[in-house]
Amino acid sequence: MADELDLRAISAEFDRSTVVEAETAAENERKQVLSQFPLEEWPTLPLSRYALGQPTPSTSGPTYCRLMEFGTPSLGSIKGGSAAKHIMYHHNSGEWRLAAPLRGMEPQEAWRELRGQFVRAFEAVAAGDFEAVDDLELLRFGPALVTKSLATYFPEHFLPIYAGEHLRRYIALLGGSAQTDAPAWRSNRRLLEIVRSRTEFDGWSGQEVMRFLYLKFDPRPRQHTIWKIAPGERGRLWDECRDGAVIRVGWDELGDLGQYQSDTELKQALDVHWPRSSGGSLTLARRLLAFRDLEAGDRIVANRGTDEVLATGTVSGSYRFEADHSEYRHVVPVTWDVSHARKLVEPQHGWRSTFAKVDAALFARLSADPAAPGADSAEPNAGGPVVLPEDVEGVLEALERKGQVILYGPPGTGKTRLALSTALALAGRTEALGFPPDRRAAAQADMLRNGRIRMVTFHPSYGYEDFVEGFKPDVSATGPGLTLALTDGMFHALCTRASACPDEQFLLIIDEINRGDLPRIFGELVTLLELDKRGLPVALSVSGRTFSVPSNVRIIGTMNTADRSISHLDAAVRRRFAFLPVVPDPDAVSGTVGPLDLAQFFESLNTRIARHLDTDHQIGHAYLLRDGEPIATEEDLAAAFHHEVIPLLEDYCLGRADLLHRILGGLVDADTGRPALMSPQDLAAALASEFTSGTPGPDA
Repeated sequence: MADELDLRAISAEFDRSTVVEAETAAENERKQVLSQFPLEEWPTLPLSRYALGQPTPSTSGPTYCRLMEFGTPSLGSIKGGSAAKHIMYHHNSGEWRLAAPLRGMEPQEAWRELRGQFVRAFEAVAAGDFEAVDDLELLRFGPALVTKSLATYFPEHFLPIYAGEHLRRYIALLGGSAQTDAPAWRSNRRLLEIVRSRTEFDGWSGQEVMRFLYLKFDPRPRQHTIWKIAPGERGRLWDECRDGAVIRVGWDELGDLGQYQSDTELKQALDVHWPRSSGGSLTLARRLLAFRDLEAGDRIVANRGTDEVLATGTVSGSYRFEADHSEYRHVVPVTWDVSHARKLVEPQHGWRSTFAKVDAALFARLSADPAAPGADSAEPNAGGPVVLPEDVEGVLEALERKGQVILYGPPGTGKTRLALSTALALAGRTEALGFPPDRRAAAQADMLRNGRIRMVTFHPSYGYEDFVEGFKPDVSATGPGLTLALTDGMFHALCTRASACPDEQFLLIIDEINRGDLPRIFGELVTLLELDKRGLPVALSVSGRTFSVPSNVRIIGTMNTADRSISHLDAAVRRRFAFLPVVPDPDAVSGTVGPLDLAQFFESLNTRIARHLDTDHQIGHAYLLRDGEPIATEEDLAAAFHHEVIPLLEDYCLGRADLLHRILGGLVDADTGRPALMSPQDLAAALASEFTSGTPGPDA
């Protein structure tokens, strides 16, 4: 929580005059809503004027849901995610999608029920009976829309902040407490009460409060996404995108991407329009949803082919679907900087498809002044604040909440790499997260030498005496016979040092944690891992010495689910760890080898593995990386496939040639299970034919 002096100083620095223009825009948008959807007309408002996805466009302007989500940005945003937040909407398939309490009803019947609850909410607020809104259960399925509606019609009673999580964080920031299960409109009212009680905000409008809080205490800290997006085949739509300050992509047959609630649902639509022998592109579905959910501040690289940058850009608005446009109807507003246009010395093999993720280090080079000395070696985040990657941020949050985390997933997904990246963040070396692999490895080695971060690998013979304490041979002793000395284990030594430095964070990384006998290794310390037991003294079973686990010690473990599932871990140990999945990432292997699209091959192979084995035995993206980059040559592909992937799958299939054949198809003999012998060049073509035929075309 920000203390009162800090908040007073920060609020005093805020220039309220900068909000004047936004307030005017917000009031104009509010008048538009009240003009087109006056309160007195709500009891008879037709469904055609409310819901998104109407079969024919309304002649009386946008529907209420479209106006609130897309046409009133100054009133506060409720964008992002699918159209499910509107409680009911018309899907591109022709179906009406309804919230759970409405399912089974005819659309008009469902609308009458929903409309009635909106009307009762408006009447309750007008009468000052705010608690009555909580009893309208159906409205809880659209909390952001409902809260924005109440704030629009009754701005004196609500702030223009609509996300429940944001409201709860701001309540805590200002010294209040919020119910975690409270609907957004109740949390909004609670925040307003706190704001009105603080002298720092005397005379402030709701717009001023909202913009101040988001500017100074943004609850959405994250690393801005960086995507390479091709503006049509060979950049043919670039002039239109540049002049219109947008980026466009195809797949128009899908309709508005806002109607899809999940990647699985969108993948099913892709399968309908572009059938594939390998079962559809989940990767493409995820990329299209990532495109839909781009936020202001995210970065874009527009390309032509694999070796030309047309411009870099900054997302300036939210996704929209332009149904009246002739083609490439999926649109995101972008502010372009054409000064970064250039031909690349080295082609980017992953740029053949429409979408490709761009890492921070590459983007720093692409967005540097081409004429500036050392532009090719520009570091990410140079001159600006370091923002943690989302996966690192997720581990840090889990450590703060639980104290211990286990990163689990199939082999090769980067669990140890993520653990070390989190350690860099804890050690204050966040700048190293954007380093190339060799420099990052050097930074990690330096970090492990300083004593605050320790790393160990568990194995079947690792025991309590190695981890906590035990009597071991004293190699310094002289004289006849064996001399034993009480020796501190690794964790005991780390905790001793942490106790002497209470203001610093200490971290233990346990690789392959599931290969050890955890109850034997941890012993009585299992209880002390709980955060509320930190500092509690216990007598150690070997020496009888008093010992406690300091509050500034954290533990990250990694485990391969292919070796042993989470369910096999000791229950007492399992309860004391947070578990975060680290899954195969097709975007990490975005690239091509000859005719083979690596990401599509990777996804399709894992789809077959999951179907015939299970998800725990999928392969990780590291199998298709070399020096941190996707493999780019036929020779590297052949080496990875024959020397790493096939032996792993043979082990999983336990000698069952038929099972291996179902996974790899014509690449192995159905009777013997023997892999087909072919040249590296032929292997790339064979993998493309087996795993990636029928894919929607790229726009590189």
